[in-house]
Amino acid sequence: MKTKKIISAILIILFLNSCKESPKQKETEAAETKKTEQTNDEIVTNYAVSKDGKKLEMSFNNTKNMVFLNFNGDNIELTGQKPASGIWYKNDHYELRGKGNIVELKKDGKLIFTNNDKIVITTIKNDKNQTLEMIFDNTANTATVYLDGTEINLNGQETASGIFYKNEQYQLRGKGENIELNKDGKVIFKK
Repeated sequence: MKTKKIISAILIILFLNSCKESPKQKETEAAETKKTEQTNDEIVTNYAVSKDGKKLEMSFNNTKNMVFLNFNGDNIELTGQKPASGIWYKNDHYELRGKGNIVELKKDGKLIFTNNDKIVITTIKNDKNQTLEMIFDNTANTATVYLDGTEINLNGQETASGIFYKNEQYQLRGKGENIELNKDGKVIFKK
């Protein structure tokens, strides 16, 4: 009889403990919530290449006013500052400044990266979750864009402001963060 009571008590304790959420479950749910929140952030990815071929990857989180850099295998997180014009992000050791297509990265006040203005690579995502990768060659005044696996080569056109590239079928126009790609007069990508 005592054995039955002990077994019953153990089963009741196990049952009650199994109903509680484990801390690990709560951590997992919190991590998933962060992922969901991050997908709502406006992220713009840009690349810059120095004259000696070094690549600086920049992921701008415009919602949180931060930039995440990947340079020489280092991941660097910087917070936005208030520049008179252009961009300015910094932390205790690094500082990223830029205007137009030129960016400079300093570490502890020493210049460690400046890009060559000739090539600019950027990737943007729109509300429909489409990704448009754009490679601009400012020397040749051309752009190569990739949308849904299709490579599109365009030639630069004169414009009062912003960008305008086209070929016989496609037109790419933009100003600031607004970009529109048309095929045969129909909008196929808009941000």
